[in-house]
Amino acid sequence: MKFSVDPWDPSYGTSLDTELGASTAEVALDAELAVQRWQPLDPTPGVEAPPTVLFVDGVRRIDAQVWVDEGAGTAAPALCASYAAGVMCCCVDGGAHLVDARVQRGLFSTAPAVADIVTAAGTYAGTHTTPLPDRPPMQTLSLALQRSLAAAEVLVALDRPTEHGGGDIALTVLDGPLPHRPLPRAIGFIKSHRDTYLPAALGGIVAALGRGQRTPVFALRQPRWERFTWYLRLPAAPGAPWAGVVRVECAADGGAERAIELAALSQVTLVRFASTEYKDARAPQNLYPIAGLERALRRRLGEPALLYRALRRAAAA
Repeated sequence: MKFSVDPWDPSYGTSLDTELGASTAEVALDAELAVQRWQPLDPTPGVEAPPTVLFVDGVRRIDAQVWVDEGAGTAAPALCASYAAGVMCCCVDGGAHLVDARVQRGLFSTAPAVADIVTAAGTYAGTHTTPLPDRPPMQTLSLALQRSLAAAEVLVALDRPTEHGGGDIALTVLDGPLPHRPLPRAIGFIKSHRDTYLPAALGGIVAALGRGQRTPVFALRQPRWERFTWYLRLPAAPGAPWAGVVRVECAADGGAERAIELAALSQVTLVRFASTEYKDARAPQNLYPIAGLERALRRRLGEPALLYRALRRAAAA
């Protein structure tokens, strides 16, 4: 397979927005409380943070933009990328350690004959991506990379230890939405808000949340999945109405009662790991364990310049 490396630095404009548009989920607001009884909810008395919590996250980096030769003087765009997923274990005594970290490299292209690229610095596994008619080519490839990263996160989450550090794992926190595959005692932690799920009449309740307070649990339903979700305010300096607000979700297979239990557990757990403004520009939503896990994973991606040179040499071979 012939290919050439684009000389443009991939750090300029190659990470594309993967937003897929407004949510089409059906919302059921009465999973925990009737709509007329909605109000900010304080932490449940007697509920304590678990002794051990696992945090799962992944990172991605585009090492080079390349062109895959398709013959007859044509070439298809492609991305060479490194990505990693891992698990950070945090204990009640304040200790934290990396449990698992897995690095992969991939070549993503719409070329039907895409193949692996073998370099002195590692192999980029070839992945064919079907072009999307409503997406620019590079956005299509970026989405394919994001799907591969999400799959890697699911694998490390499924392989998580059932117990570690001398205590049972009572909660697993995934940075981002939950996958469609079931993960026991897992919650998804969504930092940003791109979709509106609540009617305007209830939006004020989110704005009125105090530190550690949450909204009642409500259900989101789509043809392929169903989830329970709730909004939670982390400790944050006064500011915009939604400052420090995150959305948390869990699978629906345990029913509403199980979701309410996890919601109460999230209130007393996530606030412990909220970051502060003078340490993190994404405070308080960028939880300390997730930030530490991301740093550990990025160090394992390899030196960008070395990988870029290796790709250039492989292209010239």
